[in-house]
Amino acid sequence: MKPFQDKVALVTGGSSGIGRATAIAFAEQGARVVIASRRAAESEETLRLVRAAGSDGLFVPTDVTREADLANLIARLDAVYGRLDFAFNNAGTLGDLVPITEQTPENFLHVMTTNVQSVLLGMKHQINYMRAHGGGSIVNNSSVYGLRAFPTGSVYAASKHAIIGLTKAAALEVATAGIRVNAVLPAVTYTEMSERVRVEAGLSPEESGAGHPISRVGQPSEIASAVIYLCSEGAGFITGHSLVLDGGMMA
Repeated sequence: MKPFQDKVALVTGGSSGIGRATAIAFAEQGARVVIASRRAAESEETLRLVRAAGSDGLFVPTDVTREADLANLIARLDAVYGRLDFAFNNAGTLGDLVPITEQTPENFLHVMTTNVQSVLLGMKHQINYMRAHGGGSIVNNSSVYGLRAFPTGSVYAASKHAIIGLTKAAALEVATAGIRVNAVLPAVTYTEMSERVRVEAGLSPEESGAGHPISRVGQPSEIASAVIYLCSEGAGFITGHSLVLDGGMMA
């Protein structure tokens, strides 16, 4: 019997990158996977890969910036599966990378709504459901830039710092309710988003990984493995933690 057999995992931003890799990893552990994303074709491909990994799944079209969508997401998984054991709040955006002197209120609101408000409201509905159904585990996707910053990345870094704060506060609020809340903090990982930044910056793949002492970027499957661990029984004494996955960047 697989470790997560008959359990249900929710992944926001599950259409590609770290979200897709984590959806597949949950499926390989036996969980049924609910994929939340705005991109239908890409999410259906993730669902196909989930089924190829030997499990079942469901795609729910979701805009994580809308609370009504997040509430509907929980209602849909309840109607189909009647439980929620794990949630990975992964959806996010990079926003405009420009100096502070060129930042706009529009970019600030876009990034904060997508990266921070979605996690806050996502956890609101996930926690209410988990509390009524015996507990669970939540993992939020922050970034190594939740601990540091980079030029032109002020708003992105601020949003990722905020996710760590939300994670710690939520973990304390639900510590006695059988719900654990943690965060993963990846450094540069090979995804569509990081590739866009690399190409726009005119960097080679080798140069993109130069900031990591391990001399390469991370792989989505490596981040997925950390999410699976934080949801596992082996991490049962871990809550409010920020797990850094940085190839030695913060050493």
